[in-house]
Amino acid sequence: MNTSEKMYHIQCQESDIGHYVLLPGDPGRVSEIAKRLEHAKRVASNREYTTYTGYLDGVKVSVTSTGIGGPSAAIALEELIKLGAHTFIRVGTCGGIDCSLEPGSLIIATGAIRKEGTTSEYIPIEFPAVGNFELLTALNNAAHKLSHQSYLGIVESKDSFYGQHEPDQMPNAAILKQKWEAWKAGGALASEMETSALYIISAIRRVRCGSILLLIRNREKENLENTPPTMCDTNAHLLDTAVEGMRQIIRIDKEAQ
Repeated sequence: MNTSEKMYHIQCQESDIGHYVLLPGDPGRVSEIAKRLEHAKRVASNREYTTYTGYLDGVKVSVTSTGIGGPSAAIALEELIKLGAHTFIRVGTCGGIDCSLEPGSLIIATGAIRKEGTTSEYIPIEFPAVGNFELLTALNNAAHKLSHQSYLGIVESKDSFYGQHEPDQMPNAAILKQKWEAWKAGGALASEMETSALYIISAIRRVRCGSILLLIRNREKENLENTPPTMCDTNAHLLDTAVEGMRQIIRIDKEAQ
């Protein structure tokens, strides 16, 4: 592959991208993360993919949005890997499954339930979607360093937002509800839409990926306690922790050289 040519979807070439990449879903979150880098500049914006590149401790780091769901996240990840990136942190949001979790909590996904279709085109469903231990440790240490409440555990990665939030409107409502209760019984923490795709592809392509998520609302907690909706209205601690986690893994890599 000629990496001087731009990737079709993300519209970046090899010289545009650092080896370390932060992956928010929302294109609007890219510039907010980029403010936490040094000398960051916008590289490209196409469809759901916006990319900025700057530096952390003198090391080139990029931020690329993945859009919503496994298919678009998979495209972004595959094209970034083709351009030489090898270390990724998903910086996303989620909803609660564990009713004890407060909105605003940070979830560091050790693994993900593969309730999506993208990864079945890569490898059979029995293959687990797990995060890179070094990155998960770096993110956990970053949260502790910044005094932010965080939890390590399993998340659900789904394809349908409304399948979760309006299951009674779906012909297979009984199946959706049964699985949701199973995730709860199994101790899953939260639900989102991209982590399992990123973890599976990273494993297959032999690169590193971790995922840190902001719990923005916990309907399970609201239903249990019969309380009004409560939303987390700030994501600064999520972005700060993700960037600090990336900084820590860069330092570890430097020391290992």
